[in-house]
Amino acid sequence: MTNASGTEPRYRWVIVAAGGLLGCMAIGGMFALPVFLRHIAEETGWSVTGISSAMTIGFLAMALASMAWGNLSDRLGPRPVVLIGSVLLSGSLALAAHASSLIVFQVTFGLLVGAGVAAIFAPMMACVTGWFETQRSLAVSLVSAGMGMAPMTMAPLAAWLVERHDWRTSMMIVAGITAAVMIPVSFLVKRAPALAAQASMAAAQAAPQEEMSMKEALKSPQFIILLLTNFFCCATHSGPIIHTVSYAVTCGIPLLMAVSIYSVEGLAGMGGRIVFGILGDKLGAKRVLVGGLLAQAFGALAYVFVSQLAAFYVVAAIFGFIYAGVMPLYAVLARENFPLKMMGTVIGGTAMAGSLGMALGPIAGGLIYDTFASYSWLYIGAWGMGIGATLMAFTFKPFRRSGFSATSAIA
Repeated sequence: MTNASGTEPRYRWVIVAAGGLLGCMAIGGMFALPVFLRHIAEETGWSVTGISSAMTIGFLAMALASMAWGNLSDRLGPRPVVLIGSVLLSGSLALAAHASSLIVFQVTFGLLVGAGVAAIFAPMMACVTGWFETQRSLAVSLVSAGMGMAPMTMAPLAAWLVERHDWRTSMMIVAGITAAVMIPVSFLVKRAPALAAQASMAAAQAAPQEEMSMKEALKSPQFIILLLTNFFCCATHSGPIIHTVSYAVTCGIPLLMAVSIYSVEGLAGMGGRIVFGILGDKLGAKRVLVGGLLAQAFGALAYVFVSQLAAFYVVAAIFGFIYAGVMPLYAVLARENFPLKMMGTVIGGTAMAGSLGMALGPIAGGLIYDTFASYSWLYIGAWGMGIGATLMAFTFKPFRRSGFSATSAIA
């Protein structure tokens, strides 16, 4: 990881920039669907439920594909996987723009776009963790912050396009932009020097870690705890993220003002990613993750007690700051405890669990509201999920390896 002068290579920040940009474009392409939703329904006559289900299919596709893409990046390196994902994503958006039926749209936008996004997230997170020995939490958080820019960049672009063109033309333009940006940027991605020099580094620091086999890693309590924690963490915030705008409307807040609550949440999340990254480097990823998960649980519960716009803004800012901040720490914990050679597989597994958690929130929130005509139990349930995630993270115990100093950072 170091050059002749003993410092880490400057190119690592190029990897961070590439990861942030690729993530922004990928997430932005997928989340263009809510922007296009009304126009698609009006122009095609397809049901809103049917069109929206493409998003759920996309989350499930991300879950199913994340670990496979991560494993492939371990074998081939991140560049070919990210390049394939970029082509798949932009191509799928173009196919979805020409969908002649709802089922074709669900397959092309849901299944294929979701798989394309999955090819970006886990391989890039794994790649970035391999380039950094110091400032690792900050680096991963910056990549995550790039992904968080999607609602503030790609979503307004999609809205601007669909106001001037039909949805099919707009989606084709989005597909063209993603291809024009993502494919060239993919060639900037390089395998971490630590992997290229693995043989020479083994005696110095990696030997005890590299003795672990893939089977041992995937069956370890540490891996299982990471998966369960990420699932319950994402289940904690997915319902509040999706349903808070609707909840605010039921409180008498006009729709346009209610939508601004989501914007406040997103802006606060940008700061949260950076702050939690810095704290993770200073205090250790586990400590910060446990504290963040506990705060996230009570942040979700706080929505039960608000009904005015100003109060919504305050809670949204706090909640967005926290939930966005904790997410990059899973990749840091993975890097500190598992062999670099299988980092794509391990992070892909946590991404799989997180995607399943994200898929749970929208459905659960809808069922709760239909049953109780109130969103209160959604936030109480999210609080319970958050407490569960906190307890799971607290039980995480680093692998004990002689000569592997990183374990002390999260003990």
